[in-house]
Amino acid sequence: MGSAPVYLDHAATTPVRPEVRDAMLPFLGEETFGNPSSAHRWGRAARAALEGARRDIADALGLAQTTVCFTSGGTEADNLAVLGIATAARHAGRPASAAVATTEHKAILAAAHEVGHQGGTEIFLPVGSDGLLDLAALDLALARHPSVMSVMWVNNETGVIQPVEAIAARCRAAGTLFHTDAVQALGKVPLRLDRLPGALATISGHKVGAPKGIGALLVPDRDRLAPIIHGGGQQRGLRPGTENVAGAVGLARAVTLATAEADAEAARLAALRDDLEGRLRTALPGLVVHGAAAPRAPHILSVAIPGTDSEAMLMHLDLAGVAASSGSACTTGAVEPSHVLTAMGVPRELAIGTIRLSLGWRSGAADVERAAFAVPEAAAKVRRLSGVLGRG
Repeated sequence: MGSAPVYLDHAATTPVRPEVRDAMLPFLGEETFGNPSSAHRWGRAARAALEGARRDIADALGLAQTTVCFTSGGTEADNLAVLGIATAARHAGRPASAAVATTEHKAILAAAHEVGHQGGTEIFLPVGSDGLLDLAALDLALARHPSVMSVMWVNNETGVIQPVEAIAARCRAAGTLFHTDAVQALGKVPLRLDRLPGALATISGHKVGAPKGIGALLVPDRDRLAPIIHGGGQQRGLRPGTENVAGAVGLARAVTLATAEADAEAARLAALRDDLEGRLRTALPGLVVHGAAAPRAPHILSVAIPGTDSEAMLMHLDLAGVAASSGSACTTGAVEPSHVLTAMGVPRELAIGTIRLSLGWRSGAADVERAAFAVPEAAAKVRRLSGVLGRG
């Protein structure tokens, strides 16, 4: 096999697209560097670029321009949604509570815990073995009138797609604000947020070819959200601080590209994912594909390989020139099984033998070919070494 390294960890982060880099460069030089809050020409140029970025993102996602609140990334946006809604409810004299699925990103789970620490109520909703939210449990939770319900659109570990339109409709009928972490959905599934009236959504740049450190919370109703950091009046007072103009411009370019290419790219990635999945099933009898019974985003393949452990697999794959992950990049190195797989009822022995292979804009057939060879080879080595150590 060839020796060129293969990157199959796009769900963790992606390389910056050349088009995005080129869009950002003017705002990283000596001419267009102004503070967008300044009144002089440099400030006005920065403000125009910032508002243009906000407009481009809104147009791409079918929203009003005023709904785009730039953040440092997905984690901040998730925290602003959950804690901001709960805090606004508390300020209005209403009970603060957050309901979230048990398979959410740690940013959402931790924010819900913080609502509890501040005297509010945490509600955790179960999922089935397929990773889909239990809608009966959702209805029971909504009967408790939580301030916010947060359910991830596409799970970052398994790729399972939640029925967000149905969930949002139930929340709307119950008078509960709905938020979705759409970080992994952007560019991979149809993402017209005008179909979720009143909902908040999180996006992050570095998952779609923009740099790390820029994201946005899409906010339809500013009055029902309180800031969680405090300072000046930037972004309508919702997220104070001097805005990252270059990052916002890069995010806008990445979102525009991702949405314009979404249908074709989803089909291309699904074909690659299905090819890789089929090859691995043939080479590795007993392979388990997590979320296979549910709709899945086209770029994520989460598999359990019996008789292996993920950390050893990742080490051998890295030595073979293939980059993968054991699940969420935020928990890599943890010795406990993924909380997502645990919530789905996956047995421990399968959960600890799970790896995630994720495709992106520069993935191709050669990457699939290489991974289809490297993963079974790594599994054989791990099993062989486990057998030797077990006898020792």
